[in-house]
Amino acid sequence: MVRLQTWLSSPATAYDPANTAGLRSRRDAPRPRWWTTVGLGLAAPVIIILLAMSNSAVASEPVLLHAAGSLRSALTEVASAFEAASGQKVDAKYGPSGTLKDEIAGGMRAEVFASANMEHPQALSAAGKSGPVVLFARNRLCALVRPGLAVEPATLLDRMLDPNVKLGTSTPRADPSGDYAWEMFRKADKLKPGAFGALEQKALQLTGGPNAPTAPPGRTIYGVLVAEGKADIFLTYCTGAIEARKQNAGQQIVALADELAVGADYGLTVLTRASPQAYQFAMFILSVDGQRVLARHGFAAPLLPP
Repeated sequence: MVRLQTWLSSPATAYDPANTAGLRSRRDAPRPRWWTTVGLGLAAPVIIILLAMSNSAVASEPVLLHAAGSLRSALTEVASAFEAASGQKVDAKYGPSGTLKDEIAGGMRAEVFASANMEHPQALSAAGKSGPVVLFARNRLCALVRPGLAVEPATLLDRMLDPNVKLGTSTPRADPSGDYAWEMFRKADKLKPGAFGALEQKALQLTGGPNAPTAPPGRTIYGVLVAEGKADIFLTYCTGAIEARKQNAGQQIVALADELAVGADYGLTVLTRASPQAYQFAMFILSVDGQRVLARHGFAAPLLPP
């Protein structure tokens, strides 16, 4: 890894879209577009990631990305743009962030880990398995509701507590979406004592587990489960709810009332012994172009300039 002093006194490393070799090092090179977003006023974790980059050609092996399932659409587009600009392939595996973290901790080879929370990549970093963690996207919890069920933010909690309403969630610990649902249950308990126990008992953990169903190609599993009648209300990420509604006419998205609202911070880290190309891809996710893709897919992109 390049030391900070060496970096500051050496030619800047810049990505050149016109050069299929990927990177060039020239003191007079124009700053890449991510420089104005990340390079000025750099947070310490981003500095370290940036300093780890080095000049290199396109690798014969693809960059190994492990990412939360909720990022599939967005990061597939980001990876395609990165491949088009650099010639470097990205091999992605999507799934529940907790499960992916455990696989990486157990020795599965990975280079870039994009998690739906901060805790899982921070655990890898604390164990010395990855570098620092950068918050690169934000999401929120929403309720995806079947057609015909009358629900609005003010009545959502009562509907979820209704014994005749099937409540779907993901699996806590394996999938941060499940953890966020349980966080919402705890908030509900402050409004209606006993709500946590009732919601925890009735919640159907339909996704995120080892035997969870998979969605058909081009479909989101949440919309499929609601369409099949497995859940009347499914607590999921707002980005996933938006996709589900596009694919399933009549499904509703209900925002959580302020007192129940739960946000999701997404963390990005690069694993130790990752290739220089993996650092390049991580920086591309943090770039203006990468952040714009995330924003188009409904995420809050914290590194976009105001």
